Amino acid sequence: MDLDFRIVLKEVDESYPASLKPEEIAVYIAEKKARAFDENITDEIVLTADTIVCIDDQILGKPETTEHAIEMLQLLSGKMHRVITGVCLFYKHRYHSFYDVSEVFFSKLTDEEITGYVNKYQPLDKAGSYGIQERIGLIGIERINGSYTNVVGLPTEKLYKELMTLVETRYFAS
Repeated sequence: MDLDFRIVLKEVDESYPASLKPEEIAVYIAEKKARAFDENITDEIVLTADTIVCIDDQILGKPETTEHAIEMLQLLSGKMHRVITGVCLFYKHRYHSFYDVSEVFFSKLTDEEITGYVNKYQPLDKAGSYGIQERIGLIGIERINGSYTNVVGLPTEKLYKELMTLVETRYFAS
């Protein structure tokens, strides 16, 4: 996107109220991450995001163990799921949040394909136990309805449009 940026990591509790809908969960956690910067940032735009995977109203976050990752991928195998990314832009104590949703259709994966992926890649830091840009995406995704970059973890097309709208409305003005 030709934007200068730096990455700053902060530990944030990613729990959420059980009453939230999937889209609300992703935005809630993205905003929670942005609030972690409230005291430290004065003149920079902070962008935070959170991606969740949702299948049949079940939220699949990051797996806790290798076995849990295998179970998640077996659940996704041969089915459609939604990938939802919540994004929060934070500037001068103002928050602007949005989300994007993509439908991802997995082909039926063999147990060998799933365990091979889990053993070679790092699924424990990925919602739904997979990265679409890795082997599982190359062999297991039949199609996507929506944004590929959203499935990667940041819907850059929508982010760009939101940033341009905020610039046009002088949201970032002093």
